[in-house]
This record gives sequence, structure tokens and C-alpha cells, in this order.
Amino acid sequence: MRASEQDGTYPRPILQRDRWHSLDGVWEFGYDDADAGERDAWFTDGAQGAFDREITVPFPPEAPASGIGVTAPHRVVWYRRRISHDLLAVEGDDRALVHFGAVDHRAKVWLDGQLVAEHVGGQTPFTADVTYALRPGVDEHTLVVRAEDDPADLALPRGKQDWQDRPHAVWYERTTGIWQTVWTETVSAQHVTDLAWIPDPARGVEAEITLASMPAAPVSVKIVLSHDGEVLAESSTPVRTPRSRIDLAVPALRNGIDREDLLWSPERPTLIDARVTVCDAGSGEVLDTVDSYVGLRSAGVGRGAFLLNNRPYFVRSVLNQGYRPETLIANSGTAELRREVELIKAMGFNAVRIHQKAEDPRFLYWADRLGLLVWGETGAAYEYGTEAVELLTREWLDMVRRDRSHPSIVTWVPINESWGCSDIATDLAQQHYTIALTNLTRALDPTRPVISNEGWEHTDSDILGVHDYSSDAELLTRRYGDATGFKELLATPGPAGRILSLNERQTDRWRTGEAPLMITEFGGLSVGAEEDEFSYTRTNSETQYAALLDDIFGVLHRSPIVAGFCYTQFMDTAQETNGLLYTDGSPKLPLETIRRIVTGTPAITDEKPEPSAVND
Repeated sequence: MRASEQDGTYPRPILQRDRWHSLDGVWEFGYDDADAGERDAWFTDGAQGAFDREITVPFPPEAPASGIGVTAPHRVVWYRRRISHDLLAVEGDDRALVHFGAVDHRAKVWLDGQLVAEHVGGQTPFTADVTYALRPGVDEHTLVVRAEDDPADLALPRGKQDWQDRPHAVWYERTTGIWQTVWTETVSAQHVTDLAWIPDPARGVEAEITLASMPAAPVSVKIVLSHDGEVLAESSTPVRTPRSRIDLAVPALRNGIDREDLLWSPERPTLIDARVTVCDAGSGEVLDTVDSYVGLRSAGVGRGAFLLNNRPYFVRSVLNQGYRPETLIANSGTAELRREVELIKAMGFNAVRIHQKAEDPRFLYWADRLGLLVWGETGAAYEYGTEAVELLTREWLDMVRRDRSHPSIVTWVPINESWGCSDIATDLAQQHYTIALTNLTRALDPTRPVISNEGWEHTDSDILGVHDYSSDAELLTRRYGDATGFKELLATPGPAGRILSLNERQTDRWRTGEAPLMITEFGGLSVGAEEDEFSYTRTNSETQYAALLDDIFGVLHRSPIVAGFCYTQFMDTAQETNGLLYTDGSPKLPLETIRRIVTGTPAITDEKPEPSAVND
């Protein structure tokens, strides 16, 4: 099956192979509150009594779906799984790999008693090459994982995971240990370890390919791009180094014939299939074959607008926390992820902001395939310091590398609402931190806008995102109804009492149309919320709820200076009842009503005037 049409179960959609097997399911599990596991060698077969319960992976032990559902803090946990030798069997120079989608926060992995991997970063993937740890002549092997996540350490990137014993306000249950899929893969000694696509809708695509090692002899990398049986481009390139960049021009994009059908957008999410084959340049022997896909599109800003494929595009986004009642930060699989994308589109949104987490790549696959823009974000730390800066920077750059080939991702958000840099308005070091992180992101991926600090206190953002939870339509109109009102807002503490721009350069970028204005969090309405539930505005009935939604969406649709918005939020989450859906996924209003309000039709035209290039 073509990579663009798989069923969404493959854990790494951008780089697919045939020889893989999921290790999700029932594992042995144990708490290690005394942190004695390594001293007592729990990673060996001799460990007795350590694994005293069972857990269903990849659900964290705090989640009901894990079969444990214990939310009390436990800093260290252990997992054990017996694996049939057939799943790790290798021939000749093949390698047996075990991939981990995400383990929160620090992980060590042993196979048959040998340490095979260590990793830091609770949102990013890592791989254990277990080839040389396999015991010969046995029918099964023992895989053991130790995970450590200190719930009180505010330097750890944790996002919406609460550091208090019980969830409060807008923070939810913690996640400890494995929370994304675990899987095995068999590869040749020389194989592709990383694959990135850099599209240019005017001419083609550039491939960035990383091999497992320096080629002992020259290898050839063949790439074929195709769509609906039509070969669009192919190349065969000799490669003598582990990393190479290969340019593939697509003649159909520049031969004078209109090929809009090849460009990716939410309205027409065309995916170009790609096959990458690594061969021995001398003998022609195939060493590795991977399947992938590309979305030909550009994302940028200018003329006071967000630009998709170099044209103004009004962004209608919704905030998605990515926490689910039974699985918490994890998910129940591809069907649930597809349904979320379908629901978001059915409500009239063309974009989603994944809030304070790195979502499962399979969600991004469905966004790619079904057509949904995504703002990529990371979980924040909650204190500023050397450790917090190092941890988040490393994890963030790994996330960008993991996800940069997904066409659905069109914006990067490394920092939100000054979380982890709460004194940014007065502390130059914290300002330098956000600017550096923004520029590091641009250096790694110069093809997308980056927001230095989402919501307020911007230092160097390509989009001026503003968070405003007022439900007063008249007040919102005064603030965003024209450029004059917004200039007045820029000169004072913003809606949350935080100044919106920390320097004149950022302000000038908005004035000249270089950094468009978006209201990137607003709304937060609930229907009949209880006193112990959190919402920004409570309504007493569905009628009042619908009228208020209509009012505040209407202000933003009518504004000539607003280039897009992001409503809070997609679904009620734990005690936060701001969702357009209840926790069971049922809508608070009929979907057609929500869609009418979100799109501004029929009462308000769906046509958006193009923002002026100069907002003076």
C-alpha cells in the first residue's frame, strides 16, 4: 500500500518499512518508590517480585485504559515484556531495532540484561539497537524499561501535566513512563535513519537523507515521486557520506500547465507518494527501501495575512489539548485520531493548535491525509534556569526534526504565555532565550512561521498571536475592529495584563504587515459548568451559549485586521469545560450550528477581505 493511503497504524508515517511489529499490549509493571531497581538488578531475569502487576502499553499508569489507573505520584516505574525471538530475528548484517514513540521523562532500556539505550525527553522518540544484546539459541528475549519522571521538578517540560497532587484549573493528570507505541523493526546494516522533505510548490522538493553509517563503499540513493500512477520525478544519486541533500525538480510544476491539483491544502490535501531505495553502487544490491509521502505546499506570512501556497489564507483554528478521558495524554489508536481530525473539519475549522504536547505522529498523518493545518507546540517547563533551558531546547529541536516533513504543520510554537520564562518582560536573559529558541527553529526549518511567545510578550514572532478571553463583543470590537483600536491595545497592558510586544521591531512587523495579527486563544465558553469546573465564561443554556458564540466569532470574522483565530477549545478536558464537545465527544450544539458560527455563514459572509499591507 502507498504510504499516503496506509491505515494510520504505522507509528512513523514519514518513513515506513514492511518488517515491523507492534509491542503494544500487556506488559509486566512495577513501582520503584525506593529507587532500588538498578541496585537490585530488576533488568535481569533474576528479579523477583519487582513486577507485581500488569499494564496495557502504551497507556500511562495514571490512565484508566492502562488497567492500573493510579494517579498518585510515583517517580520511578519499571516495565518488562517477553518478546518472541521471531520478532527480533536477524540474518547476516541485519539489525534488530526497538522503537519507543515517547517515554516520560528519562528512560533506560535493557534487553536480556544488557543496557541498550538511554534517553531524556518525555515527548520525543528514540531507538534501541538490540542486535548485539540478543542471546543466541533462545526462543524469547526479555525487554525491560525503567522510566523516571519527578512530578515536583518544574524544570522538566511537562505541558498540562499538573505538578500538584490533584489536577487544578487548566492542568490535568500526570503522565509517567510509556505513552506512545513501542515497536520492533528489522533493517539492513546500511539503512535510512532519518528522512526529511523540503517542498517548493514552484519547482519540486528537496530530500534530506541520513544513513546509519558512513558508506564503506559508494551507495546509490534512488527516489521516485508519483501521484495516482503518474511518475512526477525520479533521480539516482551516488552518495559517499552519511548525510545528503538531493534536489528533485517536478517538471509538471513548471511546464506552463496549471497543476494546482498537485498542491496540498485543507481543501485539496494532495499527497505525493515517495519511494527511497538505497543500493550498493557497484553491485546494485538493494540495501534498504522506505516509503514516504510529500505535501507540496508553502507556509508563510506577509501583506498582513497568513500565506498558504503564497496566497492569503484565513486560519480558522481550534485548540486541542490532546487529553482523553480513558487514555489521558495517550490515545486509543488510529480510529480515534482520524475521528478527531474529521470532527474538527466538520465543525468548520481548517486548522488545529495541538496545545502543550507533541501529539502522536499518526494524528499528523490524518491531518496530512484529510487536510487540516496544524500548529506544532511543545509541553512547557514551569521555571527558568539552566536545566530547564537545556531540557526544553533539546526536546524541542528533536520534535521539529521528527515532524518537519508533515505538510499539515504550518507554524511552530516553542513557548506559550511566558511559561518557563515568567519574568520575560524585565529579564533580558529570558528574552534572549525565546529569541534564541525562535532562531534555532528557523535555522532547522526556515520554511514555516515561528512564534517566539504565544499569546503576549512577543520578542521575535512571525505571527502576532493574542490571547483574549473576553466574552464582551463590544469590547472585542473596540480592540480588534480596526487598526486604531489595536494600536491602542498594543500601547497598554493587554487582555491578560501582559504587554503584547516587548520591542519596537516586533510592533513594526505588525504595522508593516510582516507579522499578521491572529487571536490565537479566545472563547472558553461553557454550558452550565459546576463551581469546581474551570471555564472562562459560564452560560446558563444552549440558547445563550449559541448566541454568545455567534457574537464573539462574528467580531473576528468582520475584523479587517485579524488574519485568523484559534478557539478554546475542541473538547471538555477533565475539569476544564471550555470545549465545543463534551468529554464523551458529543457536541454541545448541532454540528451544523457550530459550523455556521465557525465559518461565519450564512448570517456572516465567509469571504474575508484581504488585510491591507500597511496597518496604519
